[in-house]
Amino acid sequence: MANKILSSKDNLQVIYEDNHIIVVNKRAGDIVQGDKTGDKPLSDVVKDYIAEKYNKPGNVYLGTVHRLDRPTTGLVIFSKTSKALPRLNKLFVSKDISKTYWALVKNKPKKEADTLIHWLKKNPKNNKSTAYPKEVAESKKAILHYKIIKKLDNYYLLEINLETGRHHQIRTQLASIGCPIKGDLKYGFDRSNKDASISLHARNIQFTHPVSKEDLNITAPLPKDAIWDACL
Repeated sequence: MANKILSSKDNLQVIYEDNHIIVVNKRAGDIVQGDKTGDKPLSDVVKDYIAEKYNKPGNVYLGTVHRLDRPTTGLVIFSKTSKALPRLNKLFVSKDISKTYWALVKNKPKKEADTLIHWLKKNPKNNKSTAYPKEVAESKKAILHYKIIKKLDNYYLLEINLETGRHHQIRTQLASIGCPIKGDLKYGFDRSNKDASISLHARNIQFTHPVSKEDLNITAPLPKDAIWDACL
């Protein structure tokens, strides 16, 4: 957890906000919802931000629509109204939200672009998923599409589009083709990042606003880091 700057109501990176939804750029180390660690979750930070900005007394309504792994960064959508929440949930279930991720890997994938299809099985004891080429008991089908978009001095920048949303899906599937994400010790990278992050960033989301029906295309700035800077 060294060198982490976790989110607070005063430094929250709000990328988009209206009456019904708020989209923030999650820092590495933030947890989206509370867990056994007892650390303050990003959802509570967003509530604090809303309460102060709009001078709201009492409890602030906020619906959590989806999550990102704690060491990852990027876009997280929250619902500010009970009207928007079920509609946002429906967009995720029907896969009508397009999510694009960027990942840094040291090893070059065998193909410049490919579709990866695996069956993932989660082990709750070590909070880790394993990828299988065929269906096994208690596994779920996982599909992603990737392409190499830039060659850096020591890494490759991959752009990834998810077709499914499984536990540690991108991390597991890339590791299964010999391309663990930079800093991801759990899935086979050889050393950690200084801030304990992994170099996986939820870069862009596109969807139709659940209330206004406006088409939204939202991009998150990259983390402040020399290697991420080289990706632009």
